[in-house]
Amino acid sequence: MAGLDIGQRQLALEVQLRDDATLDNYLGAPAVQPLLLALQQQTTPDGEAIIFLYGPDGCGKSHLLQAACHLAGGGALYLPLAELAEYSPQDVLQSVETLDLVCLDDVDAVLGNDDWELALFDLCNRARQWGCRLLVAGQGAPRTLAVKLADLRSRLSWGIVYQLSQTDDEEKSAVLRFRAGRRGLSMSAEVAFYIVTRAPRSLEHLLELLDTLHKASLAEQRALSIPFVKQALGW
Repeated sequence: MAGLDIGQRQLALEVQLRDDATLDNYLGAPAVQPLLLALQQQTTPDGEAIIFLYGPDGCGKSHLLQAACHLAGGGALYLPLAELAEYSPQDVLQSVETLDLVCLDDVDAVLGNDDWELALFDLCNRARQWGCRLLVAGQGAPRTLAVKLADLRSRLSWGIVYQLSQTDDEEKSAVLRFRAGRRGLSMSAEVAFYIVTRAPRSLEHLLELLDTLHKASLAEQRALSIPFVKQALGW
């Protein structure tokens, strides 16, 4: 966190990364592998100055931004702008260009606000001067965003722009089984499909259910059968 003032350090402490949001825990299709490589290389001398990810809720954007922060270590900062939109942009973004990597999630949440747009534009310029890398996520590509400041739209398009697609039920089932396996849990395809077809469709919510099932399985020393899932989740 070198280079941040006291107010920024206090703000940063309020933003917690998920421990399990790592690249090792990200099950992506083969088509996503070039993006994962770009994220791994971003803070190297040859890495991209800006990477912009876009796609609908539940496609894994936040996971990848937090994973990139974990990968970069103490020289990175994750800023979920939907949660920070009510803060002064000057307070949120002050001196962050001195870091190796700044990850800006949910950029749509602050677009249309003149102060935020100008602050983001200034950050892009400062980051370029300092060699700070930016990883940005939004609902749509930069050209489709509701940006009033044309120069900001241009800055957000400087580097790689990558689309993440919504996962279908089969892919969500695969992610659930993969993440369960990472926790040492055995989950059959039948159990995974049962959960996916009955739970809210958000992948983030599904992984929260997996947290609940993991704790219940450890507490009761039971396998992840459909009857146990019904009991543990109150279905």
